[in-house]
Amino acid sequence: VQLQASGGGLVQPGGSLRLSCSALGTIFRCNDMGWYRQAPGKPRTAVAVISGGSTDYFDSVEGRFTISRDGAKNTVYLQMNSLRPEDTAVYYCNAYCRTSRSGPRYNYWGQGTQVTVSS
Repeated sequence: VQLQASGGGLVQPGGSLRLSCSALGTIFRCNDMGWYRQAPGKPRTAVAVISGGSTDYFDSVEGRFTISRDGAKNTVYLQMNSLRPEDTAVYYCNAYCRTSRSGPRYNYWGQGTQVTVSS
């Protein structure tokens, strides 16, 4: 199983970006999925997670970021609006996936996508 993230880039303050992350490979289902970020010199921290129909937001993004998922495609999205310079970081997707109906869940990380907010 691999998580493939895309959608990062350079945007001006106040702008928007949409990140996508798809789980690829032999997958039965990915349940809990989320986004984390890591700025230079700082630890990786949670941004938003989605589990079933529930969502949680962290680190001052609530009201600006929206996490969603397409269960059929094992894909999670992060819509980021009103971006600020302090949102600059490498964004990583994370997912707990099963490769079979009765098999265990494993945790996977994507490769990271750079988001830079600057004028």
